[in-house]
Amino acid sequence: MTTSQDPSHHRATPAGPLAGVRIADLTTVVMGPLATRMLGDMGADVIRIEGPEGDIVRDYEPMKSPKMSAFSMNLNRNKRSIILDLKDQTDRETLDRLIATCDVFVTNMRRGALERLGLHEAGVRAVRPDIIYCVANGYGSDGPKADHAAYDDVIQAVSGLASMFEWISDAPQLIPSIYADKITGVHIAFAIASALHGRARTGEGATIEIPMAETMAAFNLVEHLSGHTFEPHEGDFSYNRIRTPNRKPRRTLDGWIVILPYSEDNWHQFWHFGGQPQYLDDPRFETRSKRVVHADALYGLMDEIVRLKTTAEWENFCIEHSIPMSEVVQLEHIGEEPHFAAVGLIQDDEHPTEGPYHYVRDPIRLDGQTQLIRRHAPRLGADTDEVLRELGIDR
Repeated sequence: MTTSQDPSHHRATPAGPLAGVRIADLTTVVMGPLATRMLGDMGADVIRIEGPEGDIVRDYEPMKSPKMSAFSMNLNRNKRSIILDLKDQTDRETLDRLIATCDVFVTNMRRGALERLGLHEAGVRAVRPDIIYCVANGYGSDGPKADHAAYDDVIQAVSGLASMFEWISDAPQLIPSIYADKITGVHIAFAIASALHGRARTGEGATIEIPMAETMAAFNLVEHLSGHTFEPHEGDFSYNRIRTPNRKPRRTLDGWIVILPYSEDNWHQFWHFGGQPQYLDDPRFETRSKRVVHADALYGLMDEIVRLKTTAEWENFCIEHSIPMSEVVQLEHIGEEPHFAAVGLIQDDEHPTEGPYHYVRDPIRLDGQTQLIRRHAPRLGADTDEVLRELGIDR
């Protein structure tokens, strides 16, 4: 792991491409905070607005100190934290003064709450007409579920993601990751960055709506709309190669790998190395399109072949012939995997109050540089006085 130690809350690092952009972050849990963390990693001044109790993820174990959970450490870097009680009129007026200085207002509060607080689009634009106004909710505002509550698990269900497991098992399942939250968060960051570029050209703000359900349904249909793309339909729904239960990690003599011969040459080399040259002439596998149609049979045969050699033998063979392959790496050991260790994906650092800790750096490189921590994740409200002074408020 890479070490970059500086005990201060704020450290000098190269300015990112969003330096000079200020974001009022009124988001909670994971989806919104991940998006604003990505924007903060790219140099934006993200001001995280929390109530007196803080976001609920601050209380998720494990943690060393109250309100400084591992979740919070991961989601709040490169941000400033202020406490505003929006039920208090003075604090609500303070928020308006902050919004007036911001380029972006982003929230995942439900629409009714935004209306009650005067934080609907018209209310925010009355304070800052050219602002990028972004709302991320469970469902789009023009549908019958517009006001329904939604979390990641529910969105996995409604977007068709959970049902995909029925192709390979006997019941729908949830992916053991908060996929919908994170994928929607990436869409939020992308949309805001795009809107900022648009404003730089036109001088006009933008209104963005990011619904989780539509985002995930569209994401899932990229490959699976398939033959139903056409009217009348040209073939089946979904991408056949993905549906087979035999698309899976394969056991070797001493471990597990995923291997995916792709080109004609890849498959010729695979059959020869595996001692099964007769399949070179099998009409089911002679072209790419036929291999997709017969993916279940093809991948079933691969199981029988892969288990005859060691992981190292397969790795050497695949490197020699440029065939995509990896051993199966346990998630908790990602930092020890040679490639991730070499690129410093997991960094060691020293938090000014929480002590030594690890974080996963932003994977993007810009001009050869990775985006590292400018600010450690702040304690709840740690920057309230600093931000209020910038607004000309002295408490």
